[in-house]
Amino acid sequence: MHTVAILVLDDVVPFDMAAPMQTFDWTRLPDGRSPYRVTLCAESPEVRTEGLTMRIERGLEALESADTIIVPGRSEESGPPSERVLSALRQAAAAGTRIASVCVGAFVLAEAGLLDGLRATTHWIAAAELARRHPRVDVRPDVLYVDNGQILTSAGAAAGLDMCLHMIRRDLGSAVAAHAARMCVVPLEREGGQAQFIIHEHPPVPRGSDLEPLLEWIGDNLAGEVTLAAMAARSGMSERTFSRRFREQTGTTPLQWLLRARVRRAQYLLENGDHSVERIARQAGFGSPTAFRERFRRVVGTTPYAYRAAFHGRPPTGAGRP
Repeated sequence: MHTVAILVLDDVVPFDMAAPMQTFDWTRLPDGRSPYRVTLCAESPEVRTEGLTMRIERGLEALESADTIIVPGRSEESGPPSERVLSALRQAAAAGTRIASVCVGAFVLAEAGLLDGLRATTHWIAAAELARRHPRVDVRPDVLYVDNGQILTSAGAAAGLDMCLHMIRRDLGSAVAAHAARMCVVPLEREGGQAQFIIHEHPPVPRGSDLEPLLEWIGDNLAGEVTLAAMAARSGMSERTFSRRFREQTGTTPLQWLLRARVRRAQYLLENGDHSVERIARQAGFGSPTAFRERFRRVVGTTPYAYRAAFHGRPPTGAGRP
């Protein structure tokens, strides 16, 4: 049997731990046999996390005989992992063990040096911090998981489940992975990436900036025709001066800011209503549904239909309605 060891550290996120535990435990071969043996291990027998204390039977020695090691995320208040934990992970990696992280568990792998020079991901809200602390890691904040072969990382807890199903398919084929997905009541593959769950904020504008009234006007008039000439005129500047001033204060161009604002409006409408994609394209100010779909996919990483389905949990009821 393939042994999966889940490393439980203090302040572990319970769902990050339970999702891979259940996914591998529920996996069955066509003849009904279980191909995985799942075990929990920890640095000390007692692990504390918010609201509960767990007794873990096995220590770090369990990592030595594991075929796969899963490192769940930990709470923000967690201190750095001990050198004993980091050393055990390095030794496992040197022995060829497959090691994967769930959510901010990527920080533990990065502390161990296992992500240096590799692509990696984590929860989008922590991606910038991972890149800041570990500049040798190629952080990809807009994907659900990254498979480097021996080392894998995933975004949030649900993306950890996606990663586990991917590993099962890699180990045992699509049929076994599809059965495991049905047991978890999730699709074997999700369209799009982490970008669809990111709140794409506008670039910050300094308080008291002379652009604030203009940006409010843009937000109120997204459905209409907003041109560079109109924006410059409202600001009392030439187009050239306006474009330079805008980039100085926002770090982007007026057109890019406008398009991002329109995508955010479309995301809100898709999340909170059931109008057709064609109508939402008009309401957000896109010239055509095709232009809307292309821009939306480029920014969000998925289609408007798939985005709506992800948030509504059902097919879009307003499709085709004017």
